[in-house]
Amino acid sequence: MEKLIKKTDKIFVAGHMGLAGSAIKNKLNSKGYGIDTIGELQTASREELDLRNRNEVDKWVMNNKPDVVIIAAASVGGIQANYSMPAKFILDNLKIATNLIESSWENGVRRLCYLGSSCMYPKDCKQPIKPEYLLTGSLEETNEAYALAKISGLKICEYLYKQYGFDAFTVIPNNMYGIGDDYGTKTSHVIGSLIRKFAEAKESGSDDVICWGTGTPTRDFLNSHDMAEAVVHCLEYWSPEGIRHINIGSGTEISIRELAKLIAKKLNYNGKIRWDTSRPDGMQRKLLCTAEINKLGWDAKIDIESGIETSIHDYYTSKNQSTLIN
Repeated sequence: MEKLIKKTDKIFVAGHMGLAGSAIKNKLNSKGYGIDTIGELQTASREELDLRNRNEVDKWVMNNKPDVVIIAAASVGGIQANYSMPAKFILDNLKIATNLIESSWENGVRRLCYLGSSCMYPKDCKQPIKPEYLLTGSLEETNEAYALAKISGLKICEYLYKQYGFDAFTVIPNNMYGIGDDYGTKTSHVIGSLIRKFAEAKESGSDDVICWGTGTPTRDFLNSHDMAEAVVHCLEYWSPEGIRHINIGSGTEISIRELAKLIAKKLNYNGKIRWDTSRPDGMQRKLLCTAEINKLGWDAKIDIESGIETSIHDYYTSKNQSTLIN
């Protein structure tokens, strides 16, 4: 099968410093993209390019003339961040999506991949979640603002394809984690947050760790390395004629309670785990149907245990680097 992107393409990875973007950039490099003397992997730091500023985006795209654009840039965070800063999440993400997608279309980009999120699906969705379930019900309240912005980006891609034939599509990864994750106190997702909590509890000698919610919800956690491989595979081979969004997930589930126990075990933390049930759980279950990408020849390879071990190592590496910088 002929590939839909070429080694000679100029490929712009927006958000290359984040968890998703850095993994995608590394995967492209490992497959030979950007190494050819004609091809190029293009990136821009936040200081060089504010993706929320339309004028800056237009100028950058016109000057650099990418053939392929991957939008991995986003304002992201866990339940606490989403719940406390909804205006920021919807405004930032709407601007990023609108600016990059429209400017890419107007300036002759040949192929565009937009990264969505599994929170775009309804909170009471039938499981496993199929792509056609999008917009069939209400969203989970704790991350509604972020989800609405992401759905808008998906629809812009869909409508530009429908009206103008612009080759833009959306990949929807499930809960991501991995090297380069955010371990901050306010902005991290569940795995990054739990690793930090248990590591700090072990270091301080704390007798217990308090986790949010009941611990009963289950999640399908996708390692960023697997996600990046899937994104590049879609760029190379996926040419949809119908629904233009595709799910990416590991196909396995674990409860938040079991995840916490696993992280505590991997960190050799022997204290008690307490659950603050006054805090929100989010969706009770979120398992994506990955039949479409599996048919395309991709399957997740990294199991949750080995993935957690790598993430713990990454946490300590990033912490040590931060200490050296400070």
